[in-house]
Amino acid sequence: MGVRHARRGGLPMDVILHIGAHRTGSTSFQHFLRDHAGALARHGIGYWGPGRTRKGLLHGIPDEPLSAAQARRGNGRVRLNLQSTAGRGVETLIVSDENMLGTPRCCLRAEELYPDAGMRIARLNAAFAPVRRVVLRVRSLDQWWASVMAFLIPRGASLPDPSRLKAIAGGARTWRHVITELGCACPETEIVVSPFERNSGRPDLMFREVTGSNWPLSRPVEDLRLNARPTLPHLRRMLEERGEDPGRLPMGTGRWHPFTEDEAARLREAYADDLFWLRAGADGLARLTEDPEPAKTAKTLIAGLDKRGYRHDRAARKLAPTR
Repeated sequence: MGVRHARRGGLPMDVILHIGAHRTGSTSFQHFLRDHAGALARHGIGYWGPGRTRKGLLHGIPDEPLSAAQARRGNGRVRLNLQSTAGRGVETLIVSDENMLGTPRCCLRAEELYPDAGMRIARLNAAFAPVRRVVLRVRSLDQWWASVMAFLIPRGASLPDPSRLKAIAGGARTWRHVITELGCACPETEIVVSPFERNSGRPDLMFREVTGSNWPLSRPVEDLRLNARPTLPHLRRMLEERGEDPGRLPMGTGRWHPFTEDEAARLREAYADDLFWLRAGADGLARLTEDPEPAKTAKTLIAGLDKRGYRHDRAARKLAPTR
């Protein structure tokens, strides 16, 4: 299948970390891998998802450990599980859990994108080392933040007030900052980044992005979308059940778009800058994969992006992004 590579260190198994981000099809991808565990195993591929990683396996690793002893115990627990998995003949292990990167609630609280991503992934990289590949999916920032907020409201979060929305839209931290931190956290690991917009609903194509190989099943999987963003009627009903005013949300039946037109435009422009930086080589830190099916016609991600030129390239020539 093309997923087997020479391994570093003493572990006879490649480790691939799929770290999300949230709201980019991670749940659908994990469901897909779990449902096809038998086909994966026949090709020497193992899978750890949230059902395993969130039941104590990663306790005290991505979050700052309380002590050095807790960190050693956590790393040792991961090593034992890795050795057990490799002993069953697994040659490539996919670990998929978007909470490795952080949580949506922490992002909203900080009003910025995964504020401690670098430290979290550095600790995970040390626990799983050697890690062959880290895979991150990115999404247009206006849609990502809107989806995160809609996802959190049924889970008890309040509607963001205009000042918070303005602060988020005006923030300096973008996917470029997160990717730069990943590069510093995993200097010897391949970092692969893909845009959510290219193949949403196609976990078989996402498998290709994660592993670099074709899915072993002959039939493609079309339009698998789990844990989708709640619609406006659902959100209004949630607010009403909590005793809050549903009239704070706009009327309609579609998706909720919390930002003003100017705020959304600013977030879209920041995402376009991130993609431009990635296409220009990402300072050697990451590889962008946009078209897993090159024979098909690709959709344009951002209007006007093909008109960018040298005068837009000041940020891409810097060694590190500014905050």
